[in-house]
Amino acid sequence: MKKYIGIFAIASLGGLAALGIHSFIQKDETAKFTENYLAKYASISESTNRPDFVEVAEIVTPTVVHIITTVNTSAEENVDPFGGFFGFSVPQGPRQGSGSGVIISEDGYIVTNNHVIDGASKITVILNDKREYAAELLGKDANTDLALLRIDEKSLPFSVVGNSDEVKIGQWVLAVGNPFNLTSTVTAGIVSAKGRGLNLIRDPRNPETQYAIESFIQTDAAVNPGNSGGALVSTEGKLIGINTAIASQTGQYAGYSFAIPSNLMKKVIEDLRKYGSVQRGLLGVQIQDVTNDLAEREGLKEVKGVFIAKVNENSAAEAAGIKDKDVIISIDGESVKSTNELQEKVGKKSPGDKVLVGLLRKGSKLELNVTLKSKEGKTTLEVKEKTETNKILGCEFESIPREERIKLKISNGVRVKKVGESSNLRKAGVPAGFIVTKIGETAISTVTQLKEILENKKGGVLLEGINPDGSKGYYGFGIQ
Repeated sequence: MKKYIGIFAIASLGGLAALGIHSFIQKDETAKFTENYLAKYASISESTNRPDFVEVAEIVTPTVVHIITTVNTSAEENVDPFGGFFGFSVPQGPRQGSGSGVIISEDGYIVTNNHVIDGASKITVILNDKREYAAELLGKDANTDLALLRIDEKSLPFSVVGNSDEVKIGQWVLAVGNPFNLTSTVTAGIVSAKGRGLNLIRDPRNPETQYAIESFIQTDAAVNPGNSGGALVSTEGKLIGINTAIASQTGQYAGYSFAIPSNLMKKVIEDLRKYGSVQRGLLGVQIQDVTNDLAEREGLKEVKGVFIAKVNENSAAEAAGIKDKDVIISIDGESVKSTNELQEKVGKKSPGDKVLVGLLRKGSKLELNVTLKSKEGKTTLEVKEKTETNKILGCEFESIPREERIKLKISNGVRVKKVGESSNLRKAGVPAGFIVTKIGETAISTVTQLKEILENKKGGVLLEGINPDGSKGYYGFGIQ
């Protein structure tokens, strides 16, 4: 049986090893924590007889969190399905959902599924040690079913991200989730397949999923709905996937589960952190798997690769000389066997990136260099100002660290960082540094929540909170 080797050489790395998405880590402040934390990974012992998941579970379970979401439902969503026949009405109000998430940096960045947090007005993260935090949604991507959250905390245990391209069919894996607030739950299995597509993400009614990527790692580790957003890890303790779906007609585990590969996750999450949206490079082709029937119909000599039914106008593929009825057999020298595999490989690239596309054209092999474009046809990134998401009604807001909230003896709140010269808040007398704890009767926990309320509010607004001098403050203004 394969021997398991240690993960990192501790002293030589000096805390600067690739830790999940390394750019999240502030090196000067966290080097010591990083060094000590990596020592735990290096201590995983070799096993010569059978897999021993104890040490891996001890390291990984603290990195997996429970997520509770609150979704405000409209009157239309709460209509009595029996039309009042039984003399009762369905109450309007918020409903709750839950799932799991994985901490990927010591300073509070958390990855989960988009479907876990989609539509949520409030997101609460509960750590394995039962500490609770209000989470801020930094970005989400419907095309890969991923989302990035952040909580205000430091020195958190985090998952070290592995290389999902190196995952082998038949290797042992652990699925770690935090379902139903039961604390972390660990199940084991093997990798059953790679590059699986279930047609779960793409929704004809949702244009955001037009470029959906489904190239899942399939395992037989038991995963249930509450595990969505949890970790799939190797026996070395490395994060190789984000659990996202199960194959079941009942909604409960029935033999197989599926995870988003970690290499695809890294690209998506890094883009969400930097730009607020995914910067995806596209070939600009309409594709389908090569089957026996298609090969016979199109006169293909081999049943292999991905058939190009049509090259889109003004696309990267057209500019590079790719033609209709070409067959893609490789990307950057790596073979491509299915549309799912092709989408995953290209999905890890950005506009402006160059890829070497291996083709079969009328039975002859050729390679073409392609400069990928965005869906808008550009080869440049769309960089957004980092403070854009915090600008609301002409003012800037920021979250409050947990330590400061404890000192102020408040459980929630968002600080007014800057008051715009002609803003409604300035006219109402709201000072910079004011902490908004409530809008009307709604407690405010994150900038995202405050942004959603104020940007959709009409009429009178009452802010309740704490002034910079520590006194209680109440300010009212109107929004047209």
